[in-house]
Amino acid sequence: MADIDIELIKRRSVAGVLALTARTFILQVIAFGATFLLTLFLTPETFGIFYVVSAIISFLGYFSDIGLAAALVQKKEEVTREDLATTFVIQQVLVITLVLLSLAFSAPIAAFYRLDTAGLWLFRALAVSFFLSSLKTIPSVLLERRLAFDRLVIPQIVETLGFYGVAVYLAWKGGGIMSFTWAVLTRGALGLITMYMIEPWVPSLVFSRASAKKLMSFGIPFQINSFLALLKDDLLTVFLGKVLPFSQVGYIGWAKKWAEVPLRLIMDSVVRVTFPTYSRLQHDKALLVKAIDKTVFGLAAAMLPISSGLLFFVHPMVQLIPKYGKWEPALVSFYLFVFSSALAALSTPLMNALNAVGNIRTTLKFMVGWTVSTWVLTVILLQIFGFNGVALALLIVAGSLYFVIRTAKRVADFSFLENVRAPVFAAVLQGAAYALLLSVVPHTYAWLFAVGAGGGILYAGLLYGFDGGRVRAFITTFRRSK
Repeated sequence: MADIDIELIKRRSVAGVLALTARTFILQVIAFGATFLLTLFLTPETFGIFYVVSAIISFLGYFSDIGLAAALVQKKEEVTREDLATTFVIQQVLVITLVLLSLAFSAPIAAFYRLDTAGLWLFRALAVSFFLSSLKTIPSVLLERRLAFDRLVIPQIVETLGFYGVAVYLAWKGGGIMSFTWAVLTRGALGLITMYMIEPWVPSLVFSRASAKKLMSFGIPFQINSFLALLKDDLLTVFLGKVLPFSQVGYIGWAKKWAEVPLRLIMDSVVRVTFPTYSRLQHDKALLVKAIDKTVFGLAAAMLPISSGLLFFVHPMVQLIPKYGKWEPALVSFYLFVFSSALAALSTPLMNALNAVGNIRTTLKFMVGWTVSTWVLTVILLQIFGFNGVALALLIVAGSLYFVIRTAKRVADFSFLENVRAPVFAAVLQGAAYALLLSVVPHTYAWLFAVGAGGGILYAGLLYGFDGGRVRAFITTFRRSK
């Protein structure tokens, strides 16, 4: 695979963000609409079971390739057939071992979490889906290295439509937890077939010791980072499933799901592009600085108005929507998750930049600190604030953004405050307008829509007024990518 020149990197990166964001936006609208229907048809307990069992399978996923896929994406030199085959062999040995162990111990695991037969089959279905997903790794890597994100997103579209179509239909028919079981199997099969149609790759059982050693020098530290993220997030959910009632775990899952709307709509697409892009630019610090500046400004400008809207509209909507009052106990956690998500979104691209230039051990230190502090704070705050302590702990940990910024500036001297100042001021004034208007207008669908749209227009005008030059430069960058 030939190296990609700088101009092509610029065009494909911006085009990739546009393609991913546009398609992801549509997908997330579908996903959140489907989730809304699922939270109507299913109980908090059922939602909590799916949240916990999914976290158990995610725990297995972090052992699936020991970071070799990321090492392939980050590698400066051309990726060889030996690199790809070696990664595939190592990954499949690990994945098949984990899946067989999961299936063998599925009954004791279900008994430990007091899962019924439907919960047991959901666990087994997720294990099989995990294996199907692992087979997509090499085609995904090939697309990422070429920055071909417009094609990479197609399997995600098919998976999302398949999963939510099956889940919502079966939940509507009273399928309960089995709705998720059939949905995850559908997602796994459709995603695998689609990926190989888009990027055909013939699996090979060749193993190169030299290739494995070189890839592992980056891959293992990267995977330790991922493992620590696992301990901080998914394993914490597994722990909560044992110490809290499933209804309270369901509240946490509901609050986190909706609070992270800006992350799923905006950040996921941007971050998916930034790691391979920063990796291609690691030899040119000036271009890397420009890329980080545009990423931080773009994320702040796009995510903060959505977060502001979520803070002020969730309570009226919960009260207005029939059968949705059952989620009202989760609102405090929701508000806390909104703030922590906004802070986490701004730190993620900076961590990507550190990884892309090879400072993997620096990010490892951050992950160790975040993991330990998340667990310690969660255990303490659960005793004081109940299940809301989980969201409070994550907010406190997310407050370490300052240290991430200071560390990343040693690698690339970007301007964090200059990039976020205007979006923050505009979002604060937008929120003040929401607070004022929602205190006087009737809480009907029409009025809520009008206030929300008006706030969005106000935000756009304020952002342009505060920093029109940066907005114009940002728009120009996207126009040039066409």
